[in-house]
Amino acid sequence: MKQKKTHLVVSFVALAALVGFVALVARTGYGRAQTEAQATAARPLALAPERRADESAPAAPAEKDAHAHVHADEKGASLFAAAAARNLLLKYELSWAFGGKQQRGWHLYTPLISRMIAMEGGASAGDFAEALSLWQKRSRLQPSGVLDGETLYRMVSEWQGARLKHKAHARPEELLLAPATDFYDPTRPEGLRHVERETYAAYKRMVAAAAADPTSGLRLTAAGDIAPAELFLKIVSAHRSPEYQARLRAQSPNSGRAGLAVNSPHFTGRALDLYVGGEPVETRDSNRAIQVQTPAYRWLVRNAERFGFRPYYYEPWHWEYVGAAAGAAK
Repeated sequence: MKQKKTHLVVSFVALAALVGFVALVARTGYGRAQTEAQATAARPLALAPERRADESAPAAPAEKDAHAHVHADEKGASLFAAAAARNLLLKYELSWAFGGKQQRGWHLYTPLISRMIAMEGGASAGDFAEALSLWQKRSRLQPSGVLDGETLYRMVSEWQGARLKHKAHARPEELLLAPATDFYDPTRPEGLRHVERETYAAYKRMVAAAAADPTSGLRLTAAGDIAPAELFLKIVSAHRSPEYQARLRAQSPNSGRAGLAVNSPHFTGRALDLYVGGEPVETRDSNRAIQVQTPAYRWLVRNAERFGFRPYYYEPWHWEYVGAAAGAAK
């Protein structure tokens, strides 16, 4: 009997110990799980382990659009930065030909190019390359943002295509004698001071607008008129007869087709050579580089079209009157 009681006591103690151990394990496991859950909740998102591709949840539409926009911006910026670097080189090194003459670079035409693509920034700027790419796209060229030979020839074609198309010789009654004060050389003979009537009226309106605009750089009197000593935008040459043009060509046998034309627009009385700096009508690159930098020339590039005048891109001084309606329609 005593042995039986001893057995029962031992069993009871063992059972109590087992119950205590189970409770201890339960409490410890719960505490560890709670601690891990709290740590996970507090862990910074940037430190969370990356999911594998097959485990990742699809991004929200707005998040996808934002990522795509940022990626496109970065890609575009990189593309135009590369194009800008290329443009900076080609601006002075591009080899091409015009009028039987070899040309190098397109830096002499930067004001006209900027006007065409509606971007005043320098060629080394990404904005210039981006604006050029938009122009290329409209012109059905590869929108690379690089002003290469193909792009330049397309621009030349457009400039040339916008020039005077009506090239009939002026009749005497269509011409007027302009005063000597309108000419770069006030001693120019009367026979060389004739201008087509409508062209002369448009020229006077254009010069008046230039005088009223400080960006033209013209010197003025206290009354706001062009100073008598001001030479910029004065007429160097206007109407020429075929005989006079032939004499000029004989004096400059190496001028080529890019210089003195056989069938000159000056025969119409609608072409004006205007003083824009440097040597008045010298085609050397060094001289044209001076001319295209003057405020007077740059004012013409920005504004002459409003008065019906279009440039001969190769000669900064040469402007042709195509008519006010044609100028306004552009």
